[in-house]
Amino acid sequence: MAFPSILPTERSRISGWRAACGALLLALAFTRPAVAEEASPSPAPIPIPSTQPASVNVQILYVKENVSKELPLSLLDQPNPDDGIAGAKLGIADNNTTGRFLNQTFKMDVLEGDIDELIKGATEKLASGDNFIIADVAPDSLLKLADALKDKPAQIFNVGNPDDSVREENCRANVMHTAPTRTMIADALAQYLVWKKWPNWLLVVGPSPKDQLLADAYRRAAKKFGAKIVEERQFKIDTGNRRADGGFEQIQQQIPQFMQGAKDHDIVMVVDEDQVFADYFPYRTWVPRPIAGSAGLVATSWHPALELWGGTQFQNRFKKLTGRIMRPIDYDAWVATRAIGEAASRKQTSDFKTLRDFMHSPNFEVAAFKGVATNFRAWNGQLREPLIVSTPKQLVSVSPQPGFLHQFSVLDTLGLDKPETKCKAYTQ
Repeated sequence: MAFPSILPTERSRISGWRAACGALLLALAFTRPAVAEEASPSPAPIPIPSTQPASVNVQILYVKENVSKELPLSLLDQPNPDDGIAGAKLGIADNNTTGRFLNQTFKMDVLEGDIDELIKGATEKLASGDNFIIADVAPDSLLKLADALKDKPAQIFNVGNPDDSVREENCRANVMHTAPTRTMIADALAQYLVWKKWPNWLLVVGPSPKDQLLADAYRRAAKKFGAKIVEERQFKIDTGNRRADGGFEQIQQQIPQFMQGAKDHDIVMVVDEDQVFADYFPYRTWVPRPIAGSAGLVATSWHPALELWGGTQFQNRFKKLTGRIMRPIDYDAWVATRAIGEAASRKQTSDFKTLRDFMHSPNFEVAAFKGVATNFRAWNGQLREPLIVSTPKQLVSVSPQPGFLHQFSVLDTLGLDKPETKCKAYTQ
């Protein structure tokens, strides 16, 4: 059916009608807001507080013991004069970034010297308000510092050593620990090796007392997770080979001879806490086997190539601040500083007892670029955290590994659990 065409006169009428309707709608548009506002008023603006939060000032003291150490094997591993301190400085910067919104200010003093000088300086600083002390000191010095500040308003954070005894039979109530223990490190690596079904280990142990303690941790980890140490060998260090011309040729002969005739094994577990010989072992063994422990595949609290969980921007901020990569002790010091900042931001106070008690409570958590919130164990003050399993250049895995379960927290599969603890100070 064909539709009739519209005559010019009709087009004129339609155009006029459309124009009239448009004018009416335009008039209504200008009059509706007043009607709508009366019928359904807009939400009131959010009131801005007339007063800011009370000012909070938190002072932190970093104490670093001067200890002579042997030169590292590689020029790439030269220690930095600000190891640890740089991590704490980044923590202070992060605390102040948040603090600007909460009217909070964080400051840090640094003391370096022998332990007697550090104790004297810490006591003086304590009187002026430096209640939180980050300590990079030897185990005996840590206990000496803790005893000197006993019954005083001081909370010490151990970032310098992995000694289990200062968390266990020699624990102190005024010390918390962000550095992982030897047993945590051994358990983290053992879990990965067992998960990979590489359970047979050849243990090569260095001569130092620290090496003996770390070897004990690996023996315990093997028993705990079902691995087997098929053989142990003691390695004697010939320091004359370290940097002398042609030294590598001597090492190239020495290591294969030392490893000859070993029982069949999946992994060579090298135990060398001070890093004086472990790096000699990769690619120099008698039979081709991976190296783990103190070289090759290692377990640490942090790795400079970690990119997960916001790690990239964290690494970049540290490098921008310091001009270098972040090392594990930098990370441990950063966590300690951030724990203090997190407690202050949650409690909105600088009161020492309030902050200390909160950090010890089960309600406390601090984000640490590990994918889970971290906190402190109630029975010995040790930071509960995942550990990184890595090669020198790359992340390999993160422990705890899948399948290793715990009735409360899988993080407690790393290190000494509550039923195993010998710490009495935290229960008093």
